[in-house]
Parts: sequence; C-alpha cells; structure tokens
Amino acid sequence: MSTEKSCRQSFATKKYFQRLTSIFEDWNEDILEDISNPLINDYDRAILATGLCRNSYFLISAAYTEGQNPEQITPRLDALVAVYEKERELDIISYGSDEVCAGFGENDDYEQFLQTLSLCILLGRGELIPRLSAIFDRDNKGQDAIYETLLSFYDDSRVRTDDLLFKRPFAGLLKVIRAATPKEASKLLDKYCKDWYPAFKKAPWYDSHLSIDGDNGSYSGYWAFEAGAIAFLYGIDDSQIDHMVYPRDLVAYARNLTPPAGSTQIGRVEAGQPCPRAGYWFTPAQANSRRHFQQGELMPCFIGSSWGDTLWYWSGEEHA
Repeated sequence: MSTEKSCRQSFATKKYFQRLTSIFEDWNEDILEDISNPLINDYDRAILATGLCRNSYFLISAAYTEGQNPEQITPRLDALVAVYEKERELDIISYGSDEVCAGFGENDDYEQFLQTLSLCILLGRGELIPRLSAIFDRDNKGQDAIYETLLSFYDDSRVRTDDLLFKRPFAGLLKVIRAATPKEASKLLDKYCKDWYPAFKKAPWYDSHLSIDGDNGSYSGYWAFEAGAIAFLYGIDDSQIDHMVYPRDLVAYARNLTPPAGSTQIGRVEAGQPCPRAGYWFTPAQANSRRHFQQGELMPCFIGSSWGDTLWYWSGEEHA
C-alpha cells in the first residue's frame, strides 16, 4: 500500500504537477536568457519579467497543490520576491524613471500579490515583507484596506482605511477583519472562502482544471492564501472551514512556528510565558498591540478580550 502524500486538491496527479513544474522551470530559464540578451530592448525585457513573475507564482501554487511541505516551498517564495524586484528594476529602466507606476492592473494581479504577501506571513518569512512593500508602497500605500491590514502587523507606519482597490471578493475579507466577535469572524471567513473562486471568473486561470488532459494542462491550483493569513494574524477559529481553497495546513504551520536563536521566523508564545526572543510581538487579542519585549520578559494577558486567549506572535526585530 502506497504511503505517498496525496495532492491537496484532487483535480490532478503528482505526475501531472511534476510535468507542469518542469515546463514552467524550462520556460523561466528561456525568459532569463532573453532578459540577459543585449539584442532585446528594455521594453520587451520588462514584459518578459512580468511573465517570469507570473510563472514563478504558478510554480509555488503547483508545489503546494502537489502536496509539498512548507520547507520545500519556501525557496520558491524567496525566488518569487527576487523576481518581483527584478520586474520593478526593469520597469524603471524601460520607463527611464522610478516614477513608473507599481500598481495592480487587474483583479488577479492584485490577488497574486496578496497571495505572495500572505505566503511570507504563513511561511514565517517576515523579513521578505519590507522588500515587497518597498516595490508597491509608492502607488498603493493607504489605498487598500487588505494591503494595509496585512502589512500593519509588520510595519507600524501603515494607514487605516476601509477603501478597496477591488471589491470582489475582497469586501468579504474586510468584513472578516472588521468582525465584532470571533464567532462572526469565523462565519464570515467561511463565506469568503465559498465566494472566492466565483469572483475570479474572468481570470486567465479560472477553470484551468478543465484543461487537464492526462499529464498536460495549465492548472496549478486554486488558493486563497490571504484568507489563511488573516485567520492566522487574527487568531480566527477555522475548524469549521472545509473549502478546497482554504490553506488549512499552512495556517497550522504558521501557528506552530517558534523562532530559534538567530531565526527570522514568526513564533508564538502564550501570555504568562517568558518572551523567547527580544524583538517585536503582536496579539490578535488587543488592537494595536505590537510592541517590543526583551528576552525573558513575561508576555502580558488581556483579560476579557473577545478573541479569547492571549497568544503573542513574532513580528520582527525592527521598529518599522
């Protein structure tokens, strides 16, 4: 009897994902060769970098859908953030100025960015987050509530707003963030997951599982990683959420991370326990809770919080 771990979504086999990964990796190698070709003009290099960025995200999605563990996926996340930086660099060269817009042209472009940011959170790679905000803050800071909320746990300078760059399905996620009670937040998060896939009917990857023919196809997985990030950051009970787009095991992974000495991973510690590492921590049990603790300092408890137990999460060494 085989003990091989099954795929996280049932549309395709591991053999399919291995072939898809090989195709995308070969494609990315060709793109990198073209970008380095002196005969390619600056504008075309920038366009190629956008494709490289999209492919690099699809490689992460495929790896996660295939069933790979977080440690296998993390190097691909590092590569994706580096590709976002390369895309921005080539955009500036092509435009001839750093005034070139770093916005989100389509709903699925914005979703890909949120997914990347959320993967940084769920995989404990908080040190990558300032590199992403350095790219996108120029044209987006203060413009979108989901963007600001996710970044606010790692950066004290964020702006509170209820504005949204794209309302569907993200108005539903904002309702989760603004929920008055944990029970309400859980119900709204479940609804968000149910509404998520239909909201992307015009996305190029929508219904891509229908393209599967044996080991061929363009499907890489459907994931609302931002729903998982919000569940983690706000300590939301996700035990009743059973939708295929919800990354349950990544949320559990984030909740169980502890930062060893010298690590930049997010960790968790209960109120009343000594702080395991000097730096900034936050708790969903109290609004605007991010503060600095010294190693060994007892983590405080907020009695009577509507969010239940006070659990503190690692938020980095810098004040931000």
